[in-house]
Amino acid sequence: MSISPSLLTCGPSAFTPPTVFGAEILSINAAPVINFSASVPSALRFTGPSLQVRNATFCNVTVTYTHPGQDDSVTVEAWLPMKNPEWNGRLQAVGGGGFAPGRFELSYGTMMGALGDGYATITTDAGVGSSQEPSKWALLSKGNVNLYKLRNLAAVSLNDEAIIGKSLIKSFYGRGPAYSYWNGCSQGGRQGMMLAQRYPKAYDGIAAGAPAFYWPELFASMQWAEVFMNDIRSYPHPCELTAITAAAVKFCDGLDGAVDGVIAAPDECLAKFDPFQSVGQPLNCTTTGAPKTISKTAAMVANATWHGPFTKNGKRIWFGLSPGTDLNGQGPLSNGSTPLGLATTICKDGACAALTFPLADFWVRYFLAKDPDFKTGTMTRAEYESFAHAARQEYSWIATDDPELSEFKAAGGKLLSWHGLDDIVIPPKGTTHYHSAVSALVPNTDSFYRHYQVPGMAHCFGGPSGQPTRLFDQLRAWVENGTVPESSPVDLTVSGQIHQRILCPYPKRAIFDKHCGDVALERCWACDK
Repeated sequence: MSISPSLLTCGPSAFTPPTVFGAEILSINAAPVINFSASVPSALRFTGPSLQVRNATFCNVTVTYTHPGQDDSVTVEAWLPMKNPEWNGRLQAVGGGGFAPGRFELSYGTMMGALGDGYATITTDAGVGSSQEPSKWALLSKGNVNLYKLRNLAAVSLNDEAIIGKSLIKSFYGRGPAYSYWNGCSQGGRQGMMLAQRYPKAYDGIAAGAPAFYWPELFASMQWAEVFMNDIRSYPHPCELTAITAAAVKFCDGLDGAVDGVIAAPDECLAKFDPFQSVGQPLNCTTTGAPKTISKTAAMVANATWHGPFTKNGKRIWFGLSPGTDLNGQGPLSNGSTPLGLATTICKDGACAALTFPLADFWVRYFLAKDPDFKTGTMTRAEYESFAHAARQEYSWIATDDPELSEFKAAGGKLLSWHGLDDIVIPPKGTTHYHSAVSALVPNTDSFYRHYQVPGMAHCFGGPSGQPTRLFDQLRAWVENGTVPESSPVDLTVSGQIHQRILCPYPKRAIFDKHCGDVALERCWACDK
């Protein structure tokens, strides 16, 4: 069906106000963007390759609305291709990051990629703005969380966004989207999971990377290494943790049959590699200005971070990071010269101290202590355990951990999740735990939900492994013609050389065929049975 040129006039009058139950539309603004060009790296696309957007023309539409009685103002922004036939007939909504639901740098990058592929695309600020931290909106006053805004961020705005996006498309093109998709990582991955769980008919296909779900437990895991170090009152030098990580990679690299610089079997590695065997080994640590060896403290901290938080009584709070992960946070998420990792220490004049992970700090201060002046970094082990318990009691509704996906399956939805095994923020085992919970509850889970572990990839991007850049096209093929994604290709950089590998749907994993001869060739890898 062709698009009538008269329908591509970009202005407020081109749109019928969307109807959203429980909401009131305050304004619709629209203006054309002419000859838009951008270079979009795969890091901002998550599940698609890098591309160049050349001379695109689209209608930039913003819809502002409120939920009467809640004193909120939510803005949804949509980009609608204007040149016939640039629109591919589909909608791609994109997710956020940190505490930002959308309408910020990363989500705009994902939208650029969607636009370059011909999608109408949309994002929302959920009424909390574009900041990745919640200090401006979290509290109504000390002790009182703004639950309406948190509720919007958690779930409500996501369904509103889907309704509004489809309505704008129908007004603009004269027909709704043939298919609707969600694409996001981290917060965007959590949003995708929430949509599958709570709004199963909103999207036909969902790509959810490194989902930040199980919020109460996840945020507890983010602060665990700092609490552990404060509890034992000892702090390793960053180079000690780097050396232990390198030792783990060397020991566990070949567990998948190939030596390529990454750990593809973290559970097996955790069972076989003992960090305490590294204690006493000499280090080439130039920043100390003196000879140094790996301390018992460093082994204790690495071990604690890998195994995750436990109470003093031995009860697991959540999972830990995988061996091979950058515990110091020197990777792509680092903020300039400041490391950003879950076991980061800063040393000066021979003394080291732990750094509080920013997202955990905001969670504790604004949502648990409900006091911006609370000193998260001085929290005792007992306070930590108390807060971890209280978080589940108060915020289970935002955990996004319901495995009952029967309605999503019945609606014909397809869900692909993926998670870097070297994620420095969100434990990959949380996602496999969720997949296993769904599999135990919903029959024939593989018919609608598949999960992929990415060896060597950090949080959403970065690390030796590239991203699963074919995954979104595979999701679309699964939704639209039933082509099941049995595996997905990925590139791994080893000593400056590109190695081709495959990702397999969990619990399967990629195994190298030693008889094939070349670890760098995709055809030499297969999914185990």
